[in-house]
Amino acid sequence: MSNIIILMSDEHNPFISSVYGHPSVRTPNMERLARMGTVYASAYSPSPLCMPARSAFMSGRRVHELETYSNCRIHVKGGHPSYGSVLREQGIYTAHIGKADVYDPGEALGFSEMRLNKNRKKQGDLNFRRRPLAVRQGAAARAMNFGVRADAFDGDNAVIEDALLWLDEKAPTLDVPWSMTVNILNPHFPQWNTEELWNLYEDGADGAAYPPSERNGESAGHPYARDLREHFQTEAFTEEQIRGLRRGYLGNVTYVDRQLGRLLDKLEETGLAANTNLIYVSDHGDMQGKFGMWWKCSLYEPSARVPCIAAGPDFASGAVVRTPVDLHDVQAAIFRSVGAARPEDWVGRPLQDIEADDPDRVVFAEYHGHGTRSGAYMIRKEAWKLLYYMEGPHQLFNLECDPEELVNLWDRESAKAAELEAELRRICSPEEENDKAHRFQEEQLREIETAPLPNASAD
Repeated sequence: MSNIIILMSDEHNPFISSVYGHPSVRTPNMERLARMGTVYASAYSPSPLCMPARSAFMSGRRVHELETYSNCRIHVKGGHPSYGSVLREQGIYTAHIGKADVYDPGEALGFSEMRLNKNRKKQGDLNFRRRPLAVRQGAAARAMNFGVRADAFDGDNAVIEDALLWLDEKAPTLDVPWSMTVNILNPHFPQWNTEELWNLYEDGADGAAYPPSERNGESAGHPYARDLREHFQTEAFTEEQIRGLRRGYLGNVTYVDRQLGRLLDKLEETGLAANTNLIYVSDHGDMQGKFGMWWKCSLYEPSARVPCIAAGPDFASGAVVRTPVDLHDVQAAIFRSVGAARPEDWVGRPLQDIEADDPDRVVFAEYHGHGTRSGAYMIRKEAWKLLYYMEGPHQLFNLECDPEELVNLWDRESAKAAELEAELRRICSPEEENDKAHRFQEEQLREIETAPLPNASAD
């Protein structure tokens, strides 16, 4: 049995890290963790949006089972056992530091300790209407939220300082296995940097990072891609804004990398490294301008994928696992590490037990939130990826041959498309779950319309 730390960032596109191939961003501590342990080369979010993804991770349940379809909290059902409470009941000490943003307030999740918790405001994000599609008013204006601010990292600094203090003061007193989940908000927008990090990437934010073939091709023209550009008003972004957002994001990613380094240093300094696993992961990615799209909410790779790097006594050094995994598998790794029993009906398999190249493994994701007209589902199996849309043309990509998702093979590879659709239908009925999500959101909208509420979140 080992202890375990999860460092979860917010909105980190894994391709913007040196471990996953970015040519210029500086992430030496992610490289350090990769040398020490295992890189999961194809890791996914259960849903590319904060509250749905984090709720799935917290509970071991699919998003459609939880009915956490968006970042709106109205009518969201709580009471689902969290991994923190299930572990605590088995004698494992569970600490959670920073953002929760799930179906229940952090204090109701049953962890041994809930520190510096930050809950979403009561109503959450109210801009989730899909029929007709809501346009997020002022979205283009917030594209100017980048640059230098002295307090850019104050919130995350407080979270990391608290985690380091916990490792110094609390961990040595425990005579049982423990888990600690540390949540930081970067590199989530806005893209504010300290002056030092802003200056680090003066020449590193090319406004034309994606060629016209990607910005004007079939994938960029998909109805759901057009929906998201309309919802977030991204067509109005200027070249200055695009460069500024990219430059700030690079600085934010390097900031996250440095916090990972502080945790690694503390484990070595305290002697805890010998018996503690550390996993770095994020809740979802960020489009970063690909196909003219920004932020999350898409099942394309930059938004649906997450970094996942794990090191410690349970993980092989310098290894790469190409088998697709997701955040459910990260949560299952916590149970495997501390030697606890996980509920049999929870989704996921421990990262430690996943083979490097399993041709039969299937990963599923879904999206029912703001910015698209209807539901969408993803199936990833080997190099193949199916995007199944309820109100748009389906897409099938071979990511080995076409990692940029430019060539839709749905019509040309009908047998493979049918195979992956069958995998989807083994998990859920896309039609039934889509209808259920729309009905749920109609109830939410009726409550908003009959008792108008302030929009308490702009995420």
